[in-house]
Parts: sequence; structure tokens; C-alpha cells
Amino acid sequence: MSARPGRTARFWMYGAISVLLLGGAACPKKPATTKRAQRSAMPDSADQMGFGVRHVLTNRGVSNGELLADTAYMYEDGTRLEMRRVNMTFYTAQGVKDGVLTSKTGTYNSRLQRLEARGDVVVIREDGKRFSSQQLVFDQVRNQFFSDSAFVLNEPKRELSGIGFESDPKLNNFKCLKSCKGIAPVQVPTR
Repeated sequence: MSARPGRTARFWMYGAISVLLLGGAACPKKPATTKRAQRSAMPDSADQMGFGVRHVLTNRGVSNGELLADTAYMYEDGTRLEMRRVNMTFYTAQGVKDGVLTSKTGTYNSRLQRLEARGDVVVIREDGKRFSSQQLVFDQVRNQFFSDSAFVLNEPKRELSGIGFESDPKLNNFKCLKSCKGIAPVQVPTR
């Protein structure tokens, strides 16, 4: 008995499919991989994102500071900036550099004219004073620094430390709020 030509082709085709299916079932299956969602550099709710951001702080039309940030996220129609790697330079009324503030992060609210610096905050004044804390607020309207965090203030001839303070930006009228300590050299009279 001889098979018809169409039947033979179908027989071989079904046989090949069966071998492939059985062979595929015998192979160990690789675990299904899930693709991770790519993280966006910009948070979902930010209006804009900027790199190398520069903002000039003015008081009645006079520049009294320059705020720089490596990265800034703008919220609330650009009135609130969430910044990374903050650098703020203070100027006198005559335009002379008076000091520099640096921090890891910060928030600037242009409606309140207030900068809150966070993370390794350091203020270095031109007169040799060095202030360090983990958090510091600069209220431009009141022209005042304040914080409720631990701080250290190094001056040329003394060191102050404590928790919480209020001061003018020059760190002259300095008021420690609690756990206040000071170290200063004392001259002992000799006979």
C-alpha cells in the first residue's frame, strides 16, 4: 500500500511540530524577567526642572544675594524651588561679597523670601566666622538666620555651640536658645 503524497507531507509536518513541542517542554524554562520602570529624574508633581540654576535675591531693588543650585525642581508656579547642592553668596548694600552658605539641599520660597538649607550647612563669613549645622533658615524679609538644630559657631577667638539660635546674617547679634556652651582663651595674670 502506498501513501498519497499530500498525506506524507502532513505526517512529517505534524511529526516535526510534535518533536519541537516535546523538546521545548523538556528544556528547563528560564524565569520570566520583569522590566523595571525607568525612574524619571523629575518628580511627578514638579512643574519644571533646571540644572545650574541661578536666582538673584533682592531687597527693595538692591541685590543682597545670589543663590545657585546644581539641580532645582520648581513647584507652585515657580515660587518654590527644591534644590540640590546649594551655594548662596551674600553681598553688602554696596555690592561687596560678605559670606557664603553651602548645603546639600534646600528649599527657596520666593513668596515668603525664605531659604531653608539642609544637610551639612556651612556659612563662612568674610570676617573669619564659620557656622555649621544640619539645618538653617534665612528669612530675607526679617534679615535673620535661625534654626532649632544643633550648631557650632567658630569665631577667630572663641567657639560657641548649642541647640537652636537666632542671629543676623553677619552672625554678630547671636542668641543661642538652649544647651549653650562657649570656649574662649583666657589670659591668666602672672606675678
